[in-house]
Amino acid sequence: MSSVVMIGPICSGKSTVSALLADMLQSPRCCMDSIRFSYYKELGFSEEKQEHIRKKEGFPGVYQYWKPFEAHAVKRALEDFPDHIHDFGAGHSVQEEQGSASVVKKALHAAEVFLLLPSPDIEKSKNILRQQLLHRTHNPAVLDINDYFAEHGMNRELADHIIYTDNKSAQTVGIEIKKILQESARHA
Repeated sequence: MSSVVMIGPICSGKSTVSALLADMLQSPRCCMDSIRFSYYKELGFSEEKQEHIRKKEGFPGVYQYWKPFEAHAVKRALEDFPDHIHDFGAGHSVQEEQGSASVVKKALHAAEVFLLLPSPDIEKSKNILRQQLLHRTHNPAVLDINDYFAEHGMNRELADHIIYTDNKSAQTVGIEIKKILQESARHA
């Protein structure tokens, strides 16, 4: 099995579905949120600088600070954890800068990429995700950036499959993805 990668906005179910899918397929899992900062530090990431930016510019500044490190983390995670079920942070698949976007596209080329969204209707997806995210934060900057993640075209460009999750359990979504992977394996 090649690497399987879950992408999508915050609260789209990436981590939950990845954990279930790893159990279903008896495959190892790699959670980007657990390892990303070790990769960021390879390129000079500084927690002190991040905190300074957070105090001065808030979450939008921190988000911009992370961008150069994210593409590197995608590349390194897929190199270090081949044949794993990966769940990315919401921003890892959304790259505005051409060089970073190219690194992510190249790294994901051999992976099977699933975009998780509540609905094909972007406004409905944004509303559902916002309601779920409000259980974690009321920070308007985080809510707005998640809307941006839901809208961003790079997620759709990277995705081999888009899975709409509204009114489906994580178990049902995992079974749907498992069937797609089995079908892909039969045609390989």
